[in-house]
Amino acid sequence: MSDVGLPPQELVERALDLSKGDSCVVIADEVSDANLRWANNTLTTNGVTRGNELTVIAVIDGAVGVVSRSGVTLDSLEPLVRSAEHTAATSAPADDQMSLVESGSRDGWDSPPAETSIRIFEGFAPGLGESFARATAEGELLFGYASHQMRTTYAASSTGLRSRLDQPTGYVEINAKSPDFSRSAWAGVATADFRDVDAELLTQDLSRRLGWAERQVDLSPDRYETILPPSAVADLMIYLYWSAGARDAHDGRTVFSRPGGGTRVGERVGDGTVTLRSDPAAPFIQCSPFVIAHQSGAALSVFDNGLPLQPTAWIERGVLTSLVQTRHSAELTGLPVTPYVDNLIMDGPAGGPTVDAMVASSERALLLTCLWYIREVDPQTLLLTGLTRDGVYLVEGGEVVGAVNNFRFNESPVDLLGRIAEVGASGRTLPREWSDDFTRTAMPPLRVDGFNMSSVSQAT
Repeated sequence: MSDVGLPPQELVERALDLSKGDSCVVIADEVSDANLRWANNTLTTNGVTRGNELTVIAVIDGAVGVVSRSGVTLDSLEPLVRSAEHTAATSAPADDQMSLVESGSRDGWDSPPAETSIRIFEGFAPGLGESFARATAEGELLFGYASHQMRTTYAASSTGLRSRLDQPTGYVEINAKSPDFSRSAWAGVATADFRDVDAELLTQDLSRRLGWAERQVDLSPDRYETILPPSAVADLMIYLYWSAGARDAHDGRTVFSRPGGGTRVGERVGDGTVTLRSDPAAPFIQCSPFVIAHQSGAALSVFDNGLPLQPTAWIERGVLTSLVQTRHSAELTGLPVTPYVDNLIMDGPAGGPTVDAMVASSERALLLTCLWYIREVDPQTLLLTGLTRDGVYLVEGGEVVGAVNNFRFNESPVDLLGRIAEVGASGRTLPREWSDDFTRTAMPPLRVDGFNMSSVSQAT
């Protein structure tokens, strides 16, 4: 709890009572984390941590002051509110100012915060132990990390908003390596409760990939037909999503800006078989059904706290249909209000193939494991650069015939959407690069023509 005997909801209410500004939003976050770590086929550490933070957003004459502090007590509550009000009083009016949301569901408001514990791993740990034994017997080394977080958020305002969210977030990342560390493979899974994570299945696939890498093939930089597994697709599409702010597009700063002014909403930007969307109620990747904004940004506004979220198609059958909007940016662009949603889904035609089926139908292609160190090169085209990691495999005649060297790539995910040769079956996946920031994704594997491997990398 945030204070002995004082629930976070009461801290929120008292902060609102202390407010002397025109209006106020208060957000309380209570977080508990459980984790396991292992190395060299041995569990090394485990633990549980707890934390809390209180954010006060004061509004005075259209200006905003935001102050967040952890470990807030009754004694430190009023100084926190006054600090936020001082910041507002000494700031220029916010350019995204709107009236605050007035109401929201009170479901669960009076209940205590949800918590996780080390017991969340009870079903996962035995399979992990079996995996350690198998890896030891087969001369392989397993390294990895399992994390589960439960975050309870209470959001309230002086205009009557009272909304609560319990958000579980879990994931597993496992690296398998040969004893001399010359071969490496990675697997990752996102989960809400670990009941659906099969450690043995994950590590068996990693063992198969280490076997593929016993034969090494050197390839030069080139454009290759490439099979992107769901994790790699997720990393690229998340960056596209983060770059899809309506305000920046309207101001001419992004790949979604229309030459001469405005946005590209309504234009075709990709293959007509794929849809990129978000849905707060999507099975297994449920997320907040209302806006939670601790501070304002290009695509997020503190004035929208508590605003209900709806299923939103960003790209529908290859056509850009929506950009991430606040209520304020929607007034500027003349487009519907479509706020940021904390999950992302790509759909293709029903009955799409698996990665293994794509391999079996390939005459010659590269099969990736994952991407990392992704950085933006040009916002006007959304050109990204990054590296392949933990296994790039050569496919010939429908079979994996060996592992090749890693590459640096240069690709725009928007341009890539126009070069899709095959779309697989979509399923929940874990992005490698963005797993700390965005875990709720469902993506298909993609076969892409001419993926640009721009140079050889020494990464492993």
